[in-house]
Parts: sequence; structure tokens; C-alpha cells
Amino acid sequence: MTPLSRSLRALAIVAGALLVTAPVAAQAKPDILWQHLESTVKRAAAEFDGVLSVTIQDLTDGRTVSVRGDEVMPTASMIKIAVLVELYRQGRMGDLYTLDTTDLVPGSAIMSRYTHGVTRLTLRDVATAMIGESDNGATNILIDRLGMAKINATLTGLGYSRTRLERKMIDLAAAQAGRENVASSNETVALLAAAHHGKLFSPDLTADFFRVLATPKRSRLLSQLPSGARGATKTGSLDAVVTEGGVLYAPGRPFAITIMATYVNDAPAAERLLGELSLAAWNHFVRLGKGSAYGRGLPPR
Repeated sequence: MTPLSRSLRALAIVAGALLVTAPVAAQAKPDILWQHLESTVKRAAAEFDGVLSVTIQDLTDGRTVSVRGDEVMPTASMIKIAVLVELYRQGRMGDLYTLDTTDLVPGSAIMSRYTHGVTRLTLRDVATAMIGESDNGATNILIDRLGMAKINATLTGLGYSRTRLERKMIDLAAAQAGRENVASSNETVALLAAAHHGKLFSPDLTADFFRVLATPKRSRLLSQLPSGARGATKTGSLDAVVTEGGVLYAPGRPFAITIMATYVNDAPAAERLLGELSLAAWNHFVRLGKGSAYGRGLPPR
């Protein structure tokens, strides 16, 4: 090999190294942000007075932070996300239902306001009450019409073995017998991500599914976010249980998040923690969504 050939070969090696190094250096910066978010979540879980399960997924590239994400946890009313999924899978949103007093259970704030035996609602209307006010009567109406076995069969078919609807709402006898509605934060996020990416329904149904899930409600995940922040979530509360899962629409970088707390000693503190972790995730995704891989903020295209 001539001296000139050796020089050209050396230059080619250097140029190739630069081409490889530049993207890696750019990528290292988001990696550091992800490490910060993961450290925040791990620290919160370690210090929490109870058992905390958290999963956060970037809906742009699928990158995920998960702490105790496979732990089977009580869902409380967050299981209503699975009921809503089944309604849209069966496509029965337009089915009509005539209100009946026998469908009322404690926590039927919306259903109890209407004239029973007269008022007719679509199942989509019933679902809106289930999601917005967490109406338990509305939920049981949907469970009866959709079928508990079919809801669980859909979950199984989608590959979710840790998520199960085992009882209707306010069925204390079933709970005392050990039949509890459960899920993992990983599976709840996976279900939300599948819906977001159009893997469960047609585009029109996907948009409407999230419109219903975004029905205004008291949300812990949204409670500390900036004014105007948008999200589609479902909360859950029982004695010693605080949960919420949903999709939050950080500008340019939507993400799915589920936080589940059990053996809770201080429910207000747990609710505040959900808001704090949601804010930490929101700030993380806002920064990722606003600029280049090197961290420079850029105006929207």
C-alpha cells in the first residue's frame, strides 16, 4: 500500500468514525433525560408509604419507564377502561337502554337523576357517565350488556393475562370472597397504547373512544399540569387504593401513563404523588417534543 493510499484510508476511517459518533452523541442527551425520569419514579416508589406501580410510555417511539410494572394490583374504577374498550370492540355504542331502578347501586350519581322506565340512553351515553362521573350503575349496565366473560376474553385475546374484571361495581360479597378487579400498570399502558395507535378500532372509533375517555373529571394525573393540558384518563379509588391511567397529550410528544397505589396509608398524599409523577413525566416529554435531539428548542413546523 502506497503512502497516499494509507493516508486516504486513514481519512476514510476518521470520517466514518465522525458519522457514527455524531448521532450517538446526540442520542446520549435524551438518554440522560430518561435516566432522570426513571430515577424520579424509582425514588418515589421506594419512599412511598405503601406499594406503588408505575409505567410511562413514549407513544412516539415506545420507550418505557416501568417500576413494578408487572405487579398485579387492584384497579378500583380504572378497570372501566377495559369495559369501554369492549363497548367499542363490539360496536354497540348506539344501542338503546331504558333506565331501570334495579340497575342502581351506590355511586350511581348520574343514572339516579333520570326518570326510570322512561328515559332512554345510548350505551355511549351510559359509557360517558361511567367515565366522567365514574357512575357505578352505568358500569354495571354495560357489564350486563357486553358480558363479563366477553370482556375478559377480549383481554386474553389481546395478550393481557394480568388484567381481569372479576366482579361488578360495589359487589362487596365478591370482593370478600377474593374476586377483585385487577391489572398491572404495564398492561394498562399497553392497552392504551394499542388504542392510541389504532390497533383496536377503526380511526373514527379510535377518535371517539378517546373523546369519551377525555370526558371532564377530577383527575390526579392532570391536577398539577399547566393550564390547558389535555388528557384522556380514568381514575380509581377504594379503601387503601388510588389509581389512574390514561394518555396525556404533551405538545409534540403524547405519552401513556398508569400509576397504581395499594396498601395506601394516606390517600390525599397518594393522590398528590400521582400528580407530581405525572408532572415530572409531562415536563420530560415537553422537552423531548419541543426541539432537536441535541436539546435546542425549535419553533413548531
